Amino acid sequence: MTAVLESLVLENPTKIVLLVLDGLGDLPSPERAGQTPLEAARTPHLDRLAPHAALGRIQPVAPGITPGSGPGHLALFGYDPVETSVGRGVLEALGAGLELQQGDVAARANFCTVDASGTVTDRRAGRIASEECARLVGLLERALPRIEDVRLVLKAGKGHRFVALLRGPGLAGEVSDADPHHEGAKVPQAHALASDLAAEKTARIVNAFTAKAAEALGAERPANAVLMRGLSARPHLRGYRERFKLRAAALAAYPMYRGVAQLAGMDVLPAGETAADAFAAAAARWADHDFFFIHVKGTDMAGEDGDFDAKVRVIESVDAALPALLAAKPDVLCVTGDHSTPAPMRGHSWHPVPVLVWGRYCGADHGARFHEKAARAGSLGVLASKDLMAVLLANAGRLDKYGA
Repeated sequence: MTAVLESLVLENPTKIVLLVLDGLGDLPSPERAGQTPLEAARTPHLDRLAPHAALGRIQPVAPGITPGSGPGHLALFGYDPVETSVGRGVLEALGAGLELQQGDVAARANFCTVDASGTVTDRRAGRIASEECARLVGLLERALPRIEDVRLVLKAGKGHRFVALLRGPGLAGEVSDADPHHEGAKVPQAHALASDLAAEKTARIVNAFTAKAAEALGAERPANAVLMRGLSARPHLRGYRERFKLRAAALAAYPMYRGVAQLAGMDVLPAGETAADAFAAAAARWADHDFFFIHVKGTDMAGEDGDFDAKVRVIESVDAALPALLAAKPDVLCVTGDHSTPAPMRGHSWHPVPVLVWGRYCGADHGARFHEKAARAGSLGVLASKDLMAVLLANAGRLDKYGA
């Protein structure tokens, strides 16, 4: 199917916008009259689009499979998330602006809180401020410039997050996480996932780093330890220009999403901190690109915090800013998420994600609003996320007829 799709791609001047509200999908809340945050939010601008749009749901990986953000976005970008394996560390490192050299191994890292026994009590260290994260990264850089013959390159990110890059001879990315993925457990030892000396060496360096970092952070509160996950080396992917004849741009505030967009061959543009900032930045570069991926993180953060009201506020803020994006006159606008992050579950889930596709040829579903219930009745049905790009290209007049 991929080869067929790419053989049909046409070039024309149409503009496509993929607006991704991270973790958009949710579950009905009994405390909120059975509504989801998307249903409860006041969204007058989306409401005006919905009757003229096609609605449906997308399945990020497969039924019952809960995706991470990397696979979720790769699927949205038209890559098979199962066949296209990219480690989270690589995405974070690229998004943070680090250049990955041959043989480098990158990891996504968090500051966390552990108690006197070494048990993790808060995986996000109270969501410390980015300024505090930068200070602590500087502390670790001074205390741990090198382990054995491996140089450590650290880069502070948003809040409690940072990137750890291992640079030295004989490293490999096939290493398990040094992260329990939940509170109430100790930081596990990383171990090699492949039977080779390079993976074993990398696991040894990771374990030494987490142990020495805990020593260096011992007097700090609340961030007194680190977690590492997504260890990986950079793969090669065919990009948007090659696959879809699109000059693609990405506007995302968080490193991971800039990283996955960069792997897909998108130009990463300064995005600002809000949806309004990102929409203005896209409008400023409107003539330079055919495809705009715009990412909003707040919906996912609110879902992970179990904060229904915060998720509603993020959705409403995006809707309030939407006229500025519509003023640029995209030919196709798609609003969706990379996965569901239901507030009752406080994490990613396997539930299909609502999707809205608006454009001249989309075929109006005449839905009154855009939310999970309306999406279930929409004409798009349930699509694999990896097939969404074909729908957007077709609606933009960028696909030729197949066969005679």
